[in-house]
Amino acid sequence: MKRVTRVLKPMLSLVLAAVFFSCNSGTEKKEEATKTEDTATTAATTTTPPPATFTPFDVAEISHVVKDYGKWRPVFDADSVNRKAAGMENIVVGRGIDNSNNILIALKIADVAKAKAFSSDPKLRELMGKAGVISKPDIELFHVIRFNPDSNEKQWVIITHKVKDFDAWLKVYDGEGTAQRASEGMTDVALARGIDDPNLVHIVFDITDMTKAKAAIMSDAKKKLMMSAGVEGAPKIEFYQTAE
Repeated sequence: MKRVTRVLKPMLSLVLAAVFFSCNSGTEKKEEATKTEDTATTAATTTTPPPATFTPFDVAEISHVVKDYGKWRPVFDADSVNRKAAGMENIVVGRGIDNSNNILIALKIADVAKAKAFSSDPKLRELMGKAGVISKPDIELFHVIRFNPDSNEKQWVIITHKVKDFDAWLKVYDGEGTAQRASEGMTDVALARGIDDPNLVHIVFDITDMTKAKAAIMSDAKKKLMMSAGVEGAPKIEFYQTAE
Protein backbone atom coordinates (compact mmCIF):
# COMPACT_ATOMS: atom_id res chain seq x y z
CA MET A 1 0.00 0.00 0.00
CA LYS A 2 2.81 2.35 0.88
CA ARG A 3 4.39 1.63 -2.49
CA VAL A 4 1.15 2.51 -4.28
CA THR A 5 0.92 5.73 -2.32
CA ARG A 6 4.49 6.64 -3.23
CA VAL A 7 3.62 6.13 -6.91
CA LEU A 8 0.31 8.02 -6.82
CA LYS A 9 1.65 11.15 -5.05
CA PRO A 10 3.97 12.21 -7.90
CA MET A 11 1.29 11.44 -10.45
CA LEU A 12 -1.27 13.49 -8.53
CA SER A 13 1.18 16.39 -8.30
CA LEU A 14 1.70 16.27 -12.06
CA VAL A 15 -2.04 16.29 -12.71
CA LEU A 16 -2.61 19.23 -10.37
CA ALA A 17 0.26 21.15 -11.95
CA ALA A 18 -1.15 20.53 -15.43
CA VAL A 19 -4.59 21.74 -14.36
CA PHE A 20 -3.08 24.82 -12.69
CA PHE A 21 -0.99 25.80 -15.71
CA SER A 22 -3.92 25.13 -18.04
CA CYS A 23 -6.23 27.40 -16.05
CA ASN A 24 -3.55 30.02 -15.66
CA SER A 25 -2.84 29.97 -19.41
CA GLY A 26 -6.54 30.45 -20.19
CA THR A 27 -6.74 33.38 -17.79
CA GLU A 28 -3.68 35.00 -19.36
CA LYS A 29 -5.13 34.58 -22.86
CA LYS A 30 -8.40 36.18 -21.74
CA GLU A 31 -6.48 39.06 -20.13
CA GLU A 32 -4.41 39.53 -23.30
CA ALA A 33 -7.55 39.51 -25.48
CA THR A 34 -9.19 42.06 -23.17
CA LYS A 35 -6.08 44.28 -23.34
CA THR A 36 -6.04 44.02 -27.14
CA GLU A 37 -9.73 44.98 -27.35
CA ASP A 38 -9.19 47.90 -24.95
CA THR A 39 -6.20 49.10 -26.99
CA ALA A 40 -8.18 48.90 -30.24
CA THR A 41 -11.09 50.77 -28.65
CA THR A 42 -8.76 53.47 -27.33
CA ALA A 43 -7.05 53.83 -30.72
CA ALA A 44 -10.39 54.10 -32.50
CA THR A 45 -11.53 56.72 -29.99
CA THR A 46 -8.40 58.84 -30.29
CA THR A 47 -7.92 58.62 -34.08
CA THR A 48 -11.50 59.10 -35.29
CA PRO A 49 -12.08 62.84 -35.82
CA PRO A 50 -15.33 64.40 -34.60
CA PRO A 51 -18.00 65.10 -37.24
CA ALA A 52 -17.36 68.36 -39.07
CA THR A 53 -19.73 71.25 -38.40
CA PHE A 54 -20.37 74.22 -40.65
CA THR A 55 -20.55 77.74 -39.31
CA PRO A 56 -22.31 80.25 -41.59
CA PHE A 57 -20.23 83.29 -42.52
CA ASP A 58 -20.54 86.61 -44.36
CA VAL A 59 -18.92 87.64 -47.61
CA ALA A 60 -18.50 90.78 -49.66
CA GLU A 61 -18.36 90.49 -53.44
CA ILE A 62 -16.90 93.31 -55.51
CA SER A 63 -17.19 93.21 -59.28
CA HIS A 64 -15.85 95.72 -61.80
CA VAL A 65 -14.07 96.04 -65.16
CA VAL A 66 -10.38 96.95 -65.41
CA LYS A 67 -8.24 98.22 -68.28
CA ASP A 68 -5.47 95.73 -67.71
CA TYR A 69 -5.52 92.86 -65.22
CA GLY A 70 -1.71 92.73 -65.10
CA LYS A 71 -1.58 96.34 -63.86
CA TRP A 72 -4.61 96.04 -61.58
CA ARG A 73 -3.49 92.95 -59.64
CA PRO A 74 -0.34 94.39 -57.98
CA VAL A 75 -2.34 97.38 -56.70
CA PHE A 76 -5.02 95.06 -55.34
CA ASP A 77 -2.47 92.81 -53.63
CA ALA A 78 -0.69 95.80 -52.06
CA ASP A 79 -3.98 96.89 -50.45
CA SER A 80 -4.30 93.65 -48.48
CA VAL A 81 -3.21 95.42 -45.28
CA ASN A 82 -6.20 97.77 -45.42
CA ARG A 83 -8.59 94.92 -46.16
CA LYS A 84 -7.24 92.93 -43.22
CA ALA A 85 -7.65 95.96 -40.94
CA ALA A 86 -11.30 96.08 -42.00
CA GLY A 87 -11.74 92.40 -41.10
CA MET A 88 -11.75 91.17 -44.69
CA GLU A 89 -10.01 88.02 -45.92
CA ASN A 90 -9.51 86.93 -49.53
CA ILE A 91 -11.53 83.92 -50.68
CA VAL A 92 -11.00 84.07 -54.43
CA VAL A 93 -10.37 86.44 -57.32
CA GLY A 94 -12.14 85.56 -60.54
CA ARG A 95 -11.84 86.75 -64.12
CA GLY A 96 -14.76 86.70 -66.53
CA ILE A 97 -14.65 83.81 -68.97
CA ASP A 98 -16.12 85.90 -71.78
CA ASN A 99 -14.11 89.01 -70.83
CA SER A 100 -11.01 88.41 -68.71
CA ASN A 101 -10.96 92.06 -67.59
CA ASN A 102 -14.25 91.56 -65.75
CA ILE A 103 -13.07 91.03 -62.18
CA LEU A 104 -14.89 89.49 -59.22
CA ILE A 105 -13.39 89.61 -55.72
CA ALA A 106 -14.93 87.47 -52.97
CA LEU A 107 -13.92 88.41 -49.42
CA LYS A 108 -14.85 86.78 -46.13
CA ILE A 109 -15.86 89.49 -43.67
CA ALA A 110 -15.76 89.45 -39.89
CA ASP A 111 -17.77 92.65 -39.34
CA VAL A 112 -20.56 93.82 -41.68
CA ALA A 113 -20.41 97.44 -40.45
CA LYS A 114 -16.64 97.61 -41.09
CA ALA A 115 -17.09 96.05 -44.52
CA LYS A 116 -19.72 98.64 -45.46
CA ALA A 117 -17.50 101.46 -44.21
CA PHE A 118 -14.56 100.10 -46.19
CA SER A 119 -16.56 99.76 -49.40
CA SER A 120 -17.88 103.32 -49.15
CA ASP A 121 -14.52 104.90 -48.26
CA PRO A 122 -13.47 107.49 -50.90
CA LYS A 123 -9.90 106.17 -50.58
CA LEU A 124 -11.05 102.86 -52.06
CA ARG A 125 -12.45 104.67 -55.11
CA GLU A 126 -9.14 106.52 -55.51
CA LEU A 127 -7.24 103.26 -55.29
CA MET A 128 -9.52 101.65 -57.89
CA GLY A 129 -8.90 104.56 -60.23
CA LYS A 130 -5.15 104.16 -59.75
CA ALA A 131 -5.49 100.43 -60.51
CA GLY A 132 -7.32 101.10 -63.77
CA VAL A 133 -10.92 100.26 -62.83
CA ILE A 134 -13.08 101.65 -65.63
CA SER A 135 -16.59 100.73 -64.46
CA LYS A 136 -18.70 101.56 -61.44
CA PRO A 137 -17.94 98.85 -58.85
CA ASP A 138 -20.81 96.65 -57.77
CA ILE A 139 -20.50 95.69 -54.10
CA GLU A 140 -22.85 93.17 -52.51
CA LEU A 141 -22.93 91.54 -49.07
CA PHE A 142 -24.17 87.99 -48.53
CA HIS A 143 -24.69 85.57 -45.65
CA VAL A 144 -23.43 82.11 -46.67
CA ILE A 145 -25.60 79.33 -45.23
CA ARG A 146 -24.12 76.40 -47.17
CA PHE A 147 -20.56 75.92 -48.37
CA ASN A 148 -18.56 73.08 -49.91
CA PRO A 149 -14.92 73.44 -48.77
CA ASP A 150 -13.80 70.75 -51.23
CA SER A 151 -14.60 72.82 -54.31
CA ASN A 152 -11.53 73.07 -56.53
CA GLU A 153 -12.64 73.59 -60.11
CA LYS A 154 -11.06 76.43 -62.08
CA GLN A 155 -14.32 77.54 -63.69
CA TRP A 156 -17.52 78.49 -61.89
CA VAL A 157 -20.86 80.20 -62.36
CA ILE A 158 -22.70 82.57 -60.05
CA ILE A 159 -26.48 82.88 -60.24
CA THR A 160 -28.20 85.68 -58.33
CA HIS A 161 -31.95 86.31 -58.28
CA LYS A 162 -34.76 87.52 -56.05
CA VAL A 163 -37.45 85.18 -54.76
CA LYS A 164 -40.89 85.75 -53.31
CA ASP A 165 -40.30 83.47 -50.34
CA PHE A 166 -36.91 81.97 -49.52
CA ASP A 167 -38.23 78.89 -47.67
CA ALA A 168 -40.59 78.03 -50.54
CA TRP A 169 -37.76 78.51 -53.04
CA LEU A 170 -35.40 76.32 -51.00
CA LYS A 171 -37.84 73.39 -51.06
CA VAL A 172 -37.87 73.44 -54.86
CA TYR A 173 -34.08 73.86 -55.02
CA ASP A 174 -33.49 70.93 -52.67
CA GLY A 175 -36.11 68.93 -54.53
CA GLU A 176 -34.07 69.29 -57.72
CA GLY A 177 -31.06 67.93 -55.80
CA THR A 178 -27.29 67.98 -56.07
CA ALA A 179 -27.22 64.79 -58.16
CA GLN A 180 -29.33 66.37 -60.88
CA ARG A 181 -27.13 69.47 -60.99
CA ALA A 182 -24.02 67.27 -61.06
CA SER A 183 -25.42 65.49 -64.12
CA GLU A 184 -25.72 68.93 -65.70
CA GLY A 185 -22.00 69.66 -65.19
CA MET A 186 -22.35 71.68 -61.98
CA THR A 187 -21.19 70.99 -58.41
CA ASP A 188 -22.77 72.90 -55.52
CA VAL A 189 -20.26 75.25 -53.85
CA ALA A 190 -22.17 77.93 -51.93
CA LEU A 191 -25.68 79.07 -51.15
CA ALA A 192 -26.11 82.56 -49.69
CA ARG A 193 -28.75 85.16 -48.92
CA GLY A 194 -28.47 88.91 -49.19
CA ILE A 195 -27.62 90.57 -45.89
CA ASP A 196 -29.78 93.60 -46.62
CA ASP A 197 -32.40 91.58 -48.54
CA PRO A 198 -32.77 87.93 -47.33
CA ASN A 199 -34.88 87.13 -50.40
CA LEU A 200 -31.93 87.83 -52.66
CA VAL A 201 -30.48 84.38 -53.40
CA HIS A 202 -26.87 83.91 -54.42
CA ILE A 203 -25.67 80.48 -55.63
CA VAL A 204 -22.18 79.39 -56.74
CA PHE A 205 -21.48 76.21 -58.73
CA ASP A 206 -18.19 74.72 -59.83
CA ILE A 207 -18.37 73.79 -63.51
CA THR A 208 -17.22 70.31 -64.45
CA ASP A 209 -18.67 70.49 -67.98
CA MET A 210 -19.19 73.95 -69.47
CA THR A 211 -21.32 72.79 -72.42
CA LYS A 212 -23.73 70.87 -70.18
CA ALA A 213 -23.84 73.65 -67.59
CA LYS A 214 -24.71 76.40 -70.06
CA ALA A 215 -27.31 74.21 -71.77
CA ALA A 216 -28.98 73.41 -68.44
CA ILE A 217 -28.94 76.98 -67.11
CA MET A 218 -30.44 78.38 -70.31
CA SER A 219 -32.97 75.56 -70.81
CA ASP A 220 -36.73 76.03 -70.72
CA ALA A 221 -36.92 73.35 -68.03
CA LYS A 222 -34.67 75.39 -65.72
CA LYS A 223 -36.66 78.56 -66.37
CA LYS A 224 -39.90 76.75 -65.51
CA LEU A 225 -38.30 75.38 -62.34
CA MET A 226 -37.25 78.89 -61.29
CA MET A 227 -40.76 80.21 -61.92
CA SER A 228 -42.30 77.40 -59.86
CA ALA A 229 -39.87 78.27 -57.04
CA GLY A 230 -41.00 81.90 -57.02
CA VAL A 231 -38.03 83.57 -58.72
CA GLU A 232 -38.85 87.19 -59.56
CA GLY A 233 -37.36 88.80 -62.65
CA ALA A 234 -34.46 87.63 -64.76
CA PRO A 235 -31.55 86.02 -62.88
CA LYS A 236 -28.07 87.47 -63.07
CA ILE A 237 -25.74 84.78 -64.45
CA GLU A 238 -21.95 85.25 -64.49
CA PHE A 239 -19.23 82.82 -65.56
CA TYR A 240 -15.74 83.13 -64.05
CA GLN A 241 -12.42 81.36 -63.94
CA THR A 242 -10.04 81.50 -61.01
CA ALA A 243 -7.40 84.18 -61.53
CA GLU A 244 -3.79 83.06 -61.39
